[in-house]
Amino acid sequence: MSNVSADAKQSASNEQPQSSNRRKFLTVATSVIGGVGAIGAAIPFVASWNPSAKAKAAGADIEVDISGVAPGQLIRVMWRSKPVWIVRRTPELLASLEGIEDQLRDPSSEQEQQPAYAQNRYRSIKEEYLVLVGICTHLGCSPQHLADGAFAEYAEGVPEGFFCPCHGSKFDMAGRVFQGVPAPLNLVVPPYQFLTDTTLLIGSDA
Repeated sequence: MSNVSADAKQSASNEQPQSSNRRKFLTVATSVIGGVGAIGAAIPFVASWNPSAKAKAAGADIEVDISGVAPGQLIRVMWRSKPVWIVRRTPELLASLEGIEDQLRDPSSEQEQQPAYAQNRYRSIKEEYLVLVGICTHLGCSPQHLADGAFAEYAEGVPEGFFCPCHGSKFDMAGRVFQGVPAPLNLVVPPYQFLTDTTLLIGSDA
């Protein structure tokens, strides 16, 4: 009987360190899992700080990197579910804008189709960069950008511009509408600002 009791005590003594180790392991494992869970919960929360696609469509501002836009190039982005064009105009193109003003309906941008800071010949903050909502002011079609002389088919002597294939409206490279076409107004310039020399913020201005 005494031998049995001694064996039981020895067995219990051996189990205590194992039980203690087991508790430590479970405690550590629970802490690690809890930490991973907290990190996993935090990632969607942090991501929610950035505007979602739905928020952008509803009107959130968008930042656009224009560092890679070459002279003469046009890029397209989406803002408020609308196409926005950003064109880096060449010096030659800028110089040509004055010579066609007698063909335009509103060459001085007197109609409120642009913020006050874009109410100039170039309809822009910086002459080089044009920012336009790419929607025709007639019935809402999206005009085509025609370059390298292709626009001259629709406006004699004007090598580059925007032509709307729906009803024939045409606009120069400042988004100013030509006379004698269905569109009554110049293309819209959205609110925007330069955050840096190579970053645009479209949707709000300074």
